Amino acid sequence: MKRLVVASLLVATSAFAQDAPSRADRWWADIVVLADDSTEGRGTGTPGYLRAAEHVERRFREIGLAPAGEKGGYRQQVALIEQSLDRSASKASLIGPDGRPQPVALDSDMLVSIYAGVQHPARVDAPLAFIGYGLHLPAQGHDDFAGVDLKGKIAVVIAGGPADIAAPVKAAIRAARVRLLAQAGAVGVITVTPAEQIEIPWDRQKLVTTSPGMYLADPALRDAPSGFLVANFDDRAAGRLFAGSGHDFIELAAIANASKPFPRVEMRTRMQATLRARRRALRSPNLIASLTGSDPALAREYVVISAHLDHVGISAPIDGDRIYNGAMDDASGVATVLDIAERLKNGPRPRRSFLFVAFTGEEKGLLGSASFARNPTVPKGSIVADLNFDSAMPFWPLTSVLAQGDGESTLGDRARAVAPRHGLRLIADPRPNRFAFTRTDQFSFVRTGIPSLAFKFGFPPGARRIGSRRRGAPRAITRRTTISTSPAYCARKRSSFTTM
Repeated sequence: MKRLVVASLLVATSAFAQDAPSRADRWWADIVVLADDSTEGRGTGTPGYLRAAEHVERRFREIGLAPAGEKGGYRQQVALIEQSLDRSASKASLIGPDGRPQPVALDSDMLVSIYAGVQHPARVDAPLAFIGYGLHLPAQGHDDFAGVDLKGKIAVVIAGGPADIAAPVKAAIRAARVRLLAQAGAVGVITVTPAEQIEIPWDRQKLVTTSPGMYLADPALRDAPSGFLVANFDDRAAGRLFAGSGHDFIELAAIANASKPFPRVEMRTRMQATLRARRRALRSPNLIASLTGSDPALAREYVVISAHLDHVGISAPIDGDRIYNGAMDDASGVATVLDIAERLKNGPRPRRSFLFVAFTGEEKGLLGSASFARNPTVPKGSIVADLNFDSAMPFWPLTSVLAQGDGESTLGDRARAVAPRHGLRLIADPRPNRFAFTRTDQFSFVRTGIPSLAFKFGFPPGARRIGSRRRGAPRAITRRTTISTSPAYCARKRSSFTTM
C-alpha cells in the first residue's frame, strides 16, 4: 500500500475536528485522565507522573500495541539528577566600574535556568563579555564569537538574530551555545530577552523557576559541562549589566527587535555568585509501544510518533491552585499519539514499523527524548523519522498546521503536498526568534541526524475561537515553560519517504 507518512498523520491529528463524536470523546477522555488533579501536574519522576504513565500503558494494551521498552515492558527508565537552588544560602552581585558590588536578586532580577540540563556552579566570579545574539554561524556569514576573548568570562547575549538567516538554523546553533561557549573557555551565559520578544511573562517565569531543575545522570549523555552558569536576566533590570560600557539596554533591545547587527560593546562589569544546590538521584520512564509494519524489508525501519507526558507539576499557586495540570501541554499531544496508534492498528497496516512514545522530562530540557534518541530501545540506525505533537489546542477551526522543521528535510515537502488534500495549509513560524524549533522533543532526533517534524495547529489572524470549556475539562489548562538552552547542534539531513 503506497501511502505517505505525513498524509496519514495530518488526517489522524484532525480527528477531533472531523471524525465521529465517539473518537473525539476518546481523545478528550484521555486528556481528562492525564490532566486530572490526581496526576498532580505530571512532574517528572513524581507519583503523579507515574499514575499518568500507568494510564498510557493501559491504553497501549487496549489498542493492542506490543511493548517496546526495556525488559519486555513499555518503559525505558531515564536516570536523572534533580537539583534545587537553596535560595537562603545563594546570592549574586554585579561589580561595576566603581568597584562596588550591587546585589542581584535571584528569582527576581536573574533566574538561574532549570532547563539547561547543567549542574549549577558552586561559585562563579567572572567578568562579562557581550556577544550580541550569541550565534556562531561562520558558514552563514555571521559569527558573534569572532574577535571576542571568552576565556574565564560570562557571555551576555540578547535574544534574536539576523532576519536573513533561517529560523531553524538560528535555533539549532542557539541550542549548541552552552557547548560552544564552554569550548571557547567561557564559564557561563546570561540571556536577556527584549520585552517585545518575551513569550512567557517574567512574573510567570519566576513562578516556574522555583521548581527543581534536572540533568541527565550519565555524563556521556550531557553536552553541557558541570559548573556552567546558565541564567536569564529581567529586561527591566538589564541596564545594570551594561554599566560603563557606553551603551544602554534600550538601545541594544531596539537593535535586536529590528534584527540588525550590534555594535562592539566593551563590558565593564563582572558577576560574583554563590549558588548552593540540593541534589538527588531519581528515575522517570519514557513509555514506548510498537506496531510492526507489513513489508518484510521496510518493517526493519521505524517511524516514531511522539509527545511528552510530563508537565511542570506542583508549583507556586495561581488563584490559589498549585497544580499545573497541563491539559494542552501536553496531555493533548499524548492523546493524539494514542489516537494515531489506534487508527493505524485498526486500519490497513503500514509498511514500515511504528514506535509510539510518550517522553519524560521535556519540561526539564528535552531529557527523556535526548536519552531515547541517543540510546533507543530498537537497533541504532533503524529510526528513519520522528513526528512529534506538542500542545494541540482545538480552540479554533482547523485550517492550518505549523510543521516545525519543514525546511530541514523532505518530510516538509511531503507535508506541503499532502496538507491541501485535507483542507489544510502549512504556515511559516510566525515568531521565528522564539526558537520553538529547538524546544520540542523532535529536536532530540534532529540533532542525531534523524529527520523530524513537530506539529502545532495554527489559525489565521482574526479567527473566531470555537466552543467553550467542555464538560469534564480539567480546571487548569497549560502553563507553558521555556527552555533557555538545549544541547548541541544538528546537521541538516535530507530524507525522502514515499511509502509507509
